[in-house]
Amino acid sequence: MPQTITKGYRALLEEANALIRTLGVEEARAMHGQGDVVFVDLRDPRELEREGRMPGAFHCPRGMLEFWIDPESPYAKPVFQEDKTFIFFCAGGWRSALAAKTAQEMGLEPVAHIEGGFGAWKKSGAPVQLP
Repeated sequence: MPQTITKGYRALLEEANALIRTLGVEEARAMHGQGDVVFVDLRDPRELEREGRMPGAFHCPRGMLEFWIDPESPYAKPVFQEDKTFIFFCAGGWRSALAAKTAQEMGLEPVAHIEGGFGAWKKSGAPVQLP
């Protein structure tokens, strides 16, 4: 018997986007390099190798986010304990919307995500470290 999905990804994204701050690429570019801002790259390591990286971004694979944010987790990363603004991004903006919502629900603030993700960042001519 097939599973019945009662809430699909579109509904999850709609909920997330209603609750989080979404930055356009130009707004994110203006914040890039500021000392009180951490850009968090949620992409898989293979995506970084294939597409390149945003200079200075902290890499946190999406599957580890909750464990790296929680200071009580054995996997906690000190960067998430800093008093900074956290801007999440993925390839296209879906994973980062969900991640920003989760981070915000966990108490991390302020948080935002980049509309269109790394793809939009790269397309805009923003700085990229190529593989």
